[in-house]
Amino acid sequence: MIKNLPNTTISKVSKELVTIREEGGAVALGRVLTLLIQTDFKGLEPAIQAANEASRAHPCRIIVLAEDNKQSKAQAKLDAEIRVGGDAGASEVIVLRAYGEVISDPESLVTGLLLPDAPVVAWWPGIAPEKPSTSALGRIAQRRITDAASQPDPHIWLSSLAKNYAPGDSDFAWTRLTLWRAQLAAILDQPPFDQVTKVVVTGAVDSPSTDLLAAWLEMKLKVEVELVRTNRGKAVAGIRGVKLVRKSGDIEIVRNVPDVATLIQPTQPVRDISLPRRSLRDCLIEDLRRLDSDDAFGKLITKGFGTKRKSPVVSAKAKK
Repeated sequence: MIKNLPNTTISKVSKELVTIREEGGAVALGRVLTLLIQTDFKGLEPAIQAANEASRAHPCRIIVLAEDNKQSKAQAKLDAEIRVGGDAGASEVIVLRAYGEVISDPESLVTGLLLPDAPVVAWWPGIAPEKPSTSALGRIAQRRITDAASQPDPHIWLSSLAKNYAPGDSDFAWTRLTLWRAQLAAILDQPPFDQVTKVVVTGAVDSPSTDLLAAWLEMKLKVEVELVRTNRGKAVAGIRGVKLVRKSGDIEIVRNVPDVATLIQPTQPVRDISLPRRSLRDCLIEDLRRLDSDDAFGKLITKGFGTKRKSPVVSAKAKK
């Protein structure tokens, strides 16, 4: 069910939620958190779809604050809609479309709609504030989720996040690395336990996850990591491959096609492994699984990543 509330106020939205609850039952029972999403009109539905799917693992109240950034001089007004039942997954969705000066105080728009005594998570699927922890929504959230891949310059954004990081910050560029990190850890946990002397990480020129993977390997293995860029393409979007140089022979993981990578190890047959690119749904489910600070990401972004990293080696293909 979708209830539209054109040209409304937060007080009227709150009263309508009470009415829906009384008529249809206690729809808010079992909600474990409030998920705040700030986006523009273009990114509204993709964000809601991902949040609805994630809510089946983490039932929550979803509050979406969308701004029409193409009409900054529009008349100030607030349109809202409430989605419950089949239109809201395992959650209840409150969509706030803000026009004009209404968007100037985002915190006041959402405060009256938060679930009482429940953790708050803020997510910016598109352009994120420079300092998430001190932004209007970030101040009231225990966890703050951004996506470097959605920023105008993903690499500059990661450098900015390294300077402005606060406990509770996380980014999908890190979450997308979970399968890669698990696969690499499993490989290095097998004999022979030769020391890795060099690492080569290859990825698309616009992939922030490639930056973070190179920084993570450099921090963990304490070796030189060469970062190679390639042109972005359907088959090479994101991370393309990792090469671990060891005395006993090189180990390579190469992803030439989406979702499947080839594992090459000395004295072992070449085999394919599942290594899919993670969707917004997958990343959101993982980040909502923990509401405490991600210490591993905090250590990486503040100590393992930054301006001290060597300039990446750019492949000849990427230079064209």
